[in-house]
Amino acid sequence: MIKVLVYHSPSHRLVLEEELELPPGSTLKDALQALKVLDSSLFWDPESKHGELDTLKGGFASSIWSKPAPLNQSLRDQDRIEIVRPIKVDPKVARRERFKKQGTKGAGLFAKQRPGAKAGY
Repeated sequence: MIKVLVYHSPSHRLVLEEELELPPGSTLKDALQALKVLDSSLFWDPESKHGELDTLKGGFASSIWSKPAPLNQSLRDQDRIEIVRPIKVDPKVARRERFKKQGTKGAGLFAKQRPGAKAGY
């Protein structure tokens, strides 16, 4: 038997974890179907396609040790599986919006600027 850990964060600052024991040669798909503590219906619909797990629903993605992995990826002992939710905002856009809000003078990296320097540098 191989042991794997499955992690999922359904919302901000909440991480759910489940340890599974699976037979050797199991795939990521097998691990998701074996979930008991986590609600696997978040990731796939057991009634669609006669219970086949082809893709994750709702924009969720799967990874092993933070590297994207297909559902037919075979697992090894002590693998860490992450089910990640979709990104709602592009990180670059979010940073630009935060910068616009805080301005160039009072906060962040630019709070201590050189005298006479251009704003934002």
